[in-house]
Amino acid sequence: KKGKNLTEEDEKYNLNDVVGRIGIEQYMELDLQGEKGYTKMYVDNMGRPREVIEQQDAKAGNDVYLTIDRDLQIATYKLMEQQLAGIITKFLVNEDVDPATVKDGSKKPIPVKNAYYQLINNNVLSLEAMAEPDASSVENKIYSTYTSSKTQILTDIKNELLSPHARAMNDLPEDMKSYMNYIYSFLASEETGIIKRDKIDTSSEEYLSWKEGTISLRDYIYSGISGNWIDTTKLDSENKYSNADDSFAQLVDYICVHLEEDGKFTKRMFRYLINNEVIRGSELCLALFDQGVLEPDPGAQAALAGGDSVYAYNFIKKKISNLELTPAQLALDPCTAGAVVTDVRTGEVLALVSYPSYDNNKMSGSVDAAYFAKLQNDMSNPLYNNATQAIKAPGSTFKPITAVAALEEGVISLTDTIECTGSYDLSSPPINCWVFPGRHGVEDIVTGIQNSCNVVFAELGHRLSLTEDGTYSSEKGLEAIRKYASMFGLDHTSGIELPETEPHLTTEDPERSAMGQGTNSYSNVQLSRYISAVANRGAVFELSLLDKLTDSDGNLIEDYTPETSSQIEAKTSTWDAVQSGIRRVVTEGSAKSVFAGSHVEVAGKTGTAQEDRSRSNHAFFVSFAPYSNPEIAVTVNIPYGYAGTNAASLGKQIYEYYYGYTSFEEIVGSGALSASNSSVEE
Repeated sequence: KKGKNLTEEDEKYNLNDVVGRIGIEQYMELDLQGEKGYTKMYVDNMGRPREVIEQQDAKAGNDVYLTIDRDLQIATYKLMEQQLAGIITKFLVNEDVDPATVKDGSKKPIPVKNAYYQLINNNVLSLEAMAEPDASSVENKIYSTYTSSKTQILTDIKNELLSPHARAMNDLPEDMKSYMNYIYSFLASEETGIIKRDKIDTSSEEYLSWKEGTISLRDYIYSGISGNWIDTTKLDSENKYSNADDSFAQLVDYICVHLEEDGKFTKRMFRYLINNEVIRGSELCLALFDQGVLEPDPGAQAALAGGDSVYAYNFIKKKISNLELTPAQLALDPCTAGAVVTDVRTGEVLALVSYPSYDNNKMSGSVDAAYFAKLQNDMSNPLYNNATQAIKAPGSTFKPITAVAALEEGVISLTDTIECTGSYDLSSPPINCWVFPGRHGVEDIVTGIQNSCNVVFAELGHRLSLTEDGTYSSEKGLEAIRKYASMFGLDHTSGIELPETEPHLTTEDPERSAMGQGTNSYSNVQLSRYISAVANRGAVFELSLLDKLTDSDGNLIEDYTPETSSQIEAKTSTWDAVQSGIRRVVTEGSAKSVFAGSHVEVAGKTGTAQEDRSRSNHAFFVSFAPYSNPEIAVTVNIPYGYAGTNAASLGKQIYEYYYGYTSFEEIVGSGALSASNSSVEE
C-alpha cells in the first residue's frame, strides 16, 4: 500500500482527490477513501437538468482503529517535554564557558547566552516584527543596535579582506574568524559554486596553511585565483581579462552584497552580539512579552528593564522550567526525544511518541503553507519522528543481547566469573570500564549486567571471537553478535505501519560491538521489539499500530493481530539470568536512585553513548514491567540527553502513569521533571 501511484492502482482516483500523505492515513488510504457519488442526466442546450438517468450516493470509507491509548500518548508527550526541560534547567549556567572544553559528556554546561541566542536563531522572536513602525521601544533598541552593528561588521569584513596585511585565520578575533569561515563556506557551496573544491591542490603550501589557520582568507583566495579553483565567471564581470586584483575586488563586492541580505549571516552576527553583550539577554526576554510569546507580567518586565543579568538568567530558567518556553522552541541540546510503549504479550503498540510534534490539523486538506514553512525551518525538526527515524548506537541497552549470545554459545556459564580491573587490555586501544580508574572486581553474568560492566562484555565479545582451537577471529565474533541481534529482530524494521529508518547491524570490533558500540545503530521502535522479546522470553513480534477495520456503520471487517516473526529458543536458565540482571539494574545498579520509591516492579537497562565529543551524551532506556509477570515494555531515547538515567527517569514516570499512580491531570498541570545527577557513561 505504500509508495504506489494511486491513479494507476485504482481508477476511482483522479488528480484532484484529497488522499492520505503520511502515516496511517497514507498506509490505509485504500480502506479510508470510500466511494464517490455521481449523477448522470440529460440537460438542455442551456445546461438545465431535464432527466436523471443514473444516480449513486457517495459511500463513506471504512474506519481504522489504532492500538494507541490516546491518554497514554498525550501523557507521554507531556512527560517527555517536562523531562527535557528538567535537563536543560539543570545544566543552564550564567557564565561564559565553551561546552566543547568539558570532556565529560554527562556534564556539558549550557551557557544562558545560548538560550538567549536561540530566541533569535530558532525564530521564537521575529526580527521582521522588530523593524515594523509599531514595534515597542525594546524592539526598536534591539533592531537599531543590530543594524548599526551590522554596518560596522560589514565594513570591518571588507577592510580585512582588502587589507594587504590581512591577518591569518588563527590571529583573528573569534567573531571575525567565524565570519571568514562563513564566507568561505558560502563561496564553496553548490549553490554559489565560486570555490571549486575538487580543483584545489590539497598538497599545496597554501592549502596546508589554510587547514592549519596560518593564512588569511584573502591570501588563500588569491592563491585560488592563480590556481584556477576560483571561478570568476560567476561574478558576471564585464571585463573578461581582469587581473587578480580586479577579480578579487569584484569578489569582495559580491560577498558584501550577499551578506547584506543573508538571513543566515544575520543570525551568525547575533551570535556574537549576544556573546559580547552588545545585545543583552534582558532585552531579548522583554521582547518576548512585546511579541506575545509570553503573557504580560508587569513585575517581571519592570525587573528585566533594570538590565540585571542575574535576574534575566533566573527569569529564563524559570520560564523553561514552567514550560512557558519549551525545549522545542529553544532547540538546545536536548530538544528531542522518542518513546514507545508496547504490549509484550501481543506486539501491539500502545504509545509511539516523538517530541517535538506539530498540529496535523493544519496539514489536513489544504496545507497551511506558512505553518509548513515554519516547521521546515524549526531547528528542533518537528517533522522528524524520533521514535522511528532516529537511529543511534544503542550503548549498554544492547548488552542483554550479548549476554544471551554468550550463555547460549557456551562461552560463559552461570557460575563463571570475570574480573573487572577497570580496563580491558586485550583490545587495542584498551577499553576502560565506566568506573575507571575504579573497578568492579569479580562478577558473574548477572552482576555484569547489573553493573553494566564494560570489561565483562568486552571479554564476552572476545570469547565469541575465539575458534575451537583458540584462534582469534573478529569476523567469528561479529557473526555471533549479528546472529543474536537478528534473532531479536534487529536486522529489519519493526513492522509498524509508519516510515522507519532501516537498522544497522555492527560490522567491526566485536569487543566494542558487544557493549552496544561498534557500528550498531537502531531506532527506538526497533529496541522496543527487542526488549519485548526479552520480557516475553523469545516471541519476536512484527509490531503494529492497527487494531481493527470496520465499515462506516461499525461492522467489523478485519481484526488485526501482530504477527510473530520468530521465536527465540533459549534455555530457561538464560532467560532467568538475563531478566534477573536487568531487574538488578533497577534495584542495585545505575537506575537504583531513579526508581527509589517506585510503585512498579520494573526491569530495565540504561544506555549512554557519546557520538560527538563537543556535545552531550545520548541517553537510552529499555525496560519492561511488572518484572514477575511482564505486560508492557517502555523504551526511551533522548538524543544528547546527558545520561541514560535521564531516559530511565522518563520511563519511570510513564510506568507510574500507566499503572495509575499518577493522574492525567497531574501530568498536564506539571512543570519540568528533575534531571538525573548521574555521570555514569556506560
